Amino acid sequence: MGSGNKVWGGIEAGGTKFVCAAGSGPDDIAALAKFPTTTPQETLSRVVDFFKQQSQVFDLQALGVASFGPVDLHPDSATYGFITSTPKPGWKNTEVVGVLQREFGIPVGFDTDVNGAAHGEYRWGAARGLSTFIYLTVGTGIGGGVMVEGNLLHGLTHPETGHIYLSHDRNADPFEGVCPYHGDCFEGLASGPSMNKRWGKPAEELPADHQAWDLEADYISKALSIYVCCLSPQRIVLGGGVMKQQQLFPKVRRGVQEILNGYIVSPAIQENIDEYIVPPGLGDRAGVLGAIALAQKACP
Repeated sequence: MGSGNKVWGGIEAGGTKFVCAAGSGPDDIAALAKFPTTTPQETLSRVVDFFKQQSQVFDLQALGVASFGPVDLHPDSATYGFITSTPKPGWKNTEVVGVLQREFGIPVGFDTDVNGAAHGEYRWGAARGLSTFIYLTVGTGIGGGVMVEGNLLHGLTHPETGHIYLSHDRNADPFEGVCPYHGDCFEGLASGPSMNKRWGKPAEELPADHQAWDLEADYISKALSIYVCCLSPQRIVLGGGVMKQQQLFPKVRRGVQEILNGYIVSPAIQENIDEYIVPPGLGDRAGVLGAIALAQKACP
């Protein structure tokens, strides 16, 4: 390997599947494993087994976890490193960081899945060279990782960019939304499950000219315009399964320009929006590579 004997472990802890990798970056992955997210005990046991195998071959320096949430990111909290009030059955108040630290005795970096992906894009992907940007995923859920002046944004808890309220014209779209907490928040209106329930089939099965995509682009454009005004990102990176529909990008870019209506005076918005709202540079690997970046950041 390019890093000699040393590797860093990355864990993309998703609500559907876990992805574990050992390596040092996009071009240096020594081992990779994927398995479904089942019970906490079974899933975390598979994580531990994977990295115990790697530690027999490589010098494992640290682990990084990019996890579905909500999670507790405050080191002085009694539940630091826990998945907290998640709606995922069986995972509420699950300890993650402590389990790994007791097993391996090495540093463990911990953050949300989207903050992890944002960090990966910052290190190796579409946000290289930037200090303030947003990584947003639109898929099974909607979430965002936010970096401000080179630091991942935490604060009270962590950003919940999928749970903002958008203007919802119930005459044009009478759909009630699917969010169990808020109904028709951004995630409730524009996530993959919302599209499936509204249109009667998964998003990936809808043709490119279906009316669903204009509605989807409208909601995404409204959300991005709010983020632009509130957070002033230098770039917005859009990932997730729904955003694999490439016809969405030009619709979203036009929508953002129309909503902002010249108020934000910047060439990035007015002239170069194709380079401002972009897909991930790391593709589907942003999460697990971001977890490796979190591991590297956790090393003294």
